[in-house]
Amino acid sequence: MDFMEILQIIIPSTLLWASPLIFTALGGIFSERSGVVNIGLEGLMVIGAFTSIVFNLTFADTFGNLTPWIALLVAMLAGALFSVIHAVASITFRADHTVSGVAINLLAVGLTLFLVKLIYGKGQTDIIQKGFDKIDIPILKDIPFFGPIFSSNTYSTSFVAIGFALVVWYVIYKTPFGLRLRSVGEHPMAADTMGINVTKMRYIGVILSGALGGIGGGVYAQAITSDFSHATISGQGFMALAAMIFGKWHPLGAMGAALFFGFAQSISIIGSNLPFLENIPSVYLHIAPYVLTILALTGFIGRADAPKAVGTHYIKGRR
Repeated sequence: MDFMEILQIIIPSTLLWASPLIFTALGGIFSERSGVVNIGLEGLMVIGAFTSIVFNLTFADTFGNLTPWIALLVAMLAGALFSVIHAVASITFRADHTVSGVAINLLAVGLTLFLVKLIYGKGQTDIIQKGFDKIDIPILKDIPFFGPIFSSNTYSTSFVAIGFALVVWYVIYKTPFGLRLRSVGEHPMAADTMGINVTKMRYIGVILSGALGGIGGGVYAQAITSDFSHATISGQGFMALAAMIFGKWHPLGAMGAALFFGFAQSISIIGSNLPFLENIPSVYLHIAPYVLTILALTGFIGRADAPKAVGTHYIKGRR
């Protein structure tokens, strides 16, 4: 196996595993840039994964090849609605953001497993028949060297995720909405003085995080696992949270970190097929993504300053 063949295996696999992390990390950025800690990203991915698979299985005959894309929209809506619980608890009732996020994670897993057993009579759903297909991008795939690696035999969701990262960067740093969102996460009292509704902006940030987390879960379930069970989402939400921190709360930084963690996850799956990793015991390859996550956050991140008001409650008129 030559170097080109190795790249043609690793790069598409990395993009596949990174795409749900990118969506979810971008959602975390919206929430934390508004000042609300959201460690419930894992639970939001669970809700998105469950909703997308159930919708896919139910309506595959109705919508045909469009089913996985419509299922993503349903997952986005479900994630947004579920995140309202976190918004109400942490913003309106001023509960501890971390405790509320943990509750979201536990509630999501318990609720979805209950519904799976209620609907299907067993601990997991059936396998979907309409998932995302690999594509070759015309013209781009013919570019020497880069074309076969990045534009051939790759899932469309990978390119959508990268496009979303660029859009989120523009929204947060180049639009009035993004300026208001960042202001309530940095100095809510100053933002309030300028006429910005802090509560409203924080609600929007959390709901957007839920929507993108739902998409992340839907992409993961429909492109990677093809069904839903208790183990479908197993740490990917926390990896997305780590990608957000590793990327220093910047959309493009989070995308880069998600690609790094996606590479680590892909290696754990395809490593046995690569000549330089085939003799490494599989258990080491499977724990590699989590070890690399810890090392990245503790040893290589450098100084990472969160938004100054993240995790703090704002009461109008009180310093």
